[in-house]
Amino acid sequence: MIGEIVRELAGAVRGPQRKPTVILLSSTVLMIAWWYFGSPEFYLEHFAAAGGAPSAAPAVYYFVSCFLLLGAVPALVVKFVLREPLAHYGVQWGDRVRTFRSFLVLGPLFIVGGYISSRTPAVAAYYPINQAACESAGAFAAHAFWYLLFYLGWEFHFRGFLQFGLRDSMGATNALLVQVMASSIVHFGKPGVETFAAILGGILWGWIAYRTRSIVAGLGQHALLGLSLDFFLCRG
Repeated sequence: MIGEIVRELAGAVRGPQRKPTVILLSSTVLMIAWWYFGSPEFYLEHFAAAGGAPSAAPAVYYFVSCFLLLGAVPALVVKFVLREPLAHYGVQWGDRVRTFRSFLVLGPLFIVGGYISSRTPAVAAYYPINQAACESAGAFAAHAFWYLLFYLGWEFHFRGFLQFGLRDSMGATNALLVQVMASSIVHFGKPGVETFAAILGGILWGWIAYRTRSIVAGLGQHALLGLSLDFFLCRG
């Protein structure tokens, strides 16, 4: 039975459905790898010095591992396995007018959303992931830099690699819904209100990605929401 499954997968990788097979299989492996080996808890268990003072290192590890496993590795798959340009996966400016307009209209709403979320007890108990970000303006600036890497990996994986990558084989709507399902599942363990909100966020940013032919607008808006939340939490 296992041999049959392996043969079927090998045939799919070589056959006309090669592209969606590679994308779905590699995405699943990478999401699981990030979940188990990219978390702050994994860092604390395996790399942190015993009894050391709290630092930004566990959060930075989490952010960078997201960038590498969900962003950089899929980008290498696109370039060297699928042999396609990253621009086909939303890594481009796309429609600049629509990108700018969506950010101008929705940006203030995400700042307000960050403020409202900061007043939600379950969210305030979980964030910021990097507690050291609240120590000073410089610490928060460094936090913002590393957090942007997290969002870059996240948006490329779900809105780029999965959504744009599966559109031709599954259709635009189903490809969007696959990335919504995947990105929502990876929210498990976070506050419930955030996990349910991830469904709406995935639909919105997926739709914007289609409209702009780019992941840039969703990347900026998602990062603005997360950084606004942390800013308001740090301000108390």
